[in-house]
Amino acid sequence: MPGVTRIQPYLLPESCFILTMKFPTIQRLVAPTALLVLSACANIMPPAQVPMVVAPAWQAPLPHQGSLAALSNWWQRQGDALLLELIEAAQAVSPSVAQAQARIASARADQAAANAALLPNLNAQASASRGVSQPDVPVTSTLQAGLQASWELDLVGANRAVSRAAQAQVQSSQALWHDARVSVAAEVANLYHGLRNCQQQLAVARRDAQSRQQTARLSAISATAGFVAPSVAAMARASAAEANSRATQQASACELATKGLVALTGMSEPDLQKKLALALMDKWQEATFTVANLPVEVISQRPDVFAAERDVVLASAQVGSAKAQQWPRLSLSGSIGSLRVSSGDTSTRLSTWSFGPLALSLPLFDAGQRAAQVTAAQASYQAAVVAYQGRVRQAVREVEEALIQLDSTQARAADAQVATQGYAQSLAATQNRYDQGLASLMELEDARRSALAAESALLALGLERQRAWVALYRAVGGGFEPGQVSASGGLARRVGVRAQFG
Repeated sequence: MPGVTRIQPYLLPESCFILTMKFPTIQRLVAPTALLVLSACANIMPPAQVPMVVAPAWQAPLPHQGSLAALSNWWQRQGDALLLELIEAAQAVSPSVAQAQARIASARADQAAANAALLPNLNAQASASRGVSQPDVPVTSTLQAGLQASWELDLVGANRAVSRAAQAQVQSSQALWHDARVSVAAEVANLYHGLRNCQQQLAVARRDAQSRQQTARLSAISATAGFVAPSVAAMARASAAEANSRATQQASACELATKGLVALTGMSEPDLQKKLALALMDKWQEATFTVANLPVEVISQRPDVFAAERDVVLASAQVGSAKAQQWPRLSLSGSIGSLRVSSGDTSTRLSTWSFGPLALSLPLFDAGQRAAQVTAAQASYQAAVVAYQGRVRQAVREVEEALIQLDSTQARAADAQVATQGYAQSLAATQNRYDQGLASLMELEDARRSALAAESALLALGLERQRAWVALYRAVGGGFEPGQVSASGGLARRVGVRAQFG
């Protein structure tokens, strides 16, 4: 047909090009509508890729040392075997991870159904019967078998658009599965580090309570002997009671954190308590990693951003599918069969076949139903684009915040250490002067209060830095590799935190 072969093939979906270039018979059969159909093929879908608009560089300072390749085994590099065990246990029983796995299975099933629509449908039939159809006729046996095939020729790429949408949905669900596992690992790590810090804070509180209790005991003896006023002994008792209350409150906080780990990991509380008691409480081993200088390189490694990008591809394909419903649909069917009829001594064999019909369906009037579906799909596409852009901005914010928090903790570490050492020395000197009767109880209490606050602040700063690293680890994607999803069509099925992302 003149004009059809001059259309640029790279402007058309693959199905349009194949049908018009390789099947001239189809061209002759659908000549009245071919030009309209092919013009629809050229721009049936909106852009499936949206530019990632981010700043050319980070505004916050970047951490140094380490390597980006080590991000996948970051948890192991911290040297805490119990933390790894807790993360594995939590991921195994996490409802969010289980739901993500279910979404992957559902998306794969949808993809299989969508891909099946691109191929011919083949059915086999067989039947047998025996009986007398009319008087004085011998018993008749009939055996029949056949194959029936049907195929919808994807003129404007409707089925292919559904297939693309299904593939994007699978990739999105796989990325969200990774994101769920990273989220669970980060939650467990934060709670675990919080519990360890709570235990350290409890040790400090109990040591302070013992010291104040000893001072209260000595003050009571001195007040009885008349060396100090009763008010001094009363202040010492009040200070000891306050310290005991603080230690009790800290112990309660540790119990709550333990129960939180029990709920996350599914472990029994006695077993967890035993593991915590046996685990070494050494200083946390800081495992650093490098963040790329270009924000676009970092943000593209986030599973939630990748999933949002796949959602745009999905929405684009759904627009194409909705538009394709407004254009003609072409289907082809055929069958072959064999029939054997036996009656008395007579046997007859018949073979049948048919090719067709080649049916063209032309939508003429549906009261605006198809147009409404296109409008709804376009609205969903715009929403997906806005959601993707918002996710990118949120990802940049989370990375920047984690970097700022990490830099802040590093800048405050030296001062906090100096303050803790200074107040500890001041407390020791004040305690010595108090024991010799050269300092008042008020001075001693002030020195204790300052030393306790400084030591607690140092421990809290350590926890803040640990959580800043966890936040940065999560913000940069937790070792997610988008290339494995886009290139192979799916992430390898790996079990355990040691396999893919710690």
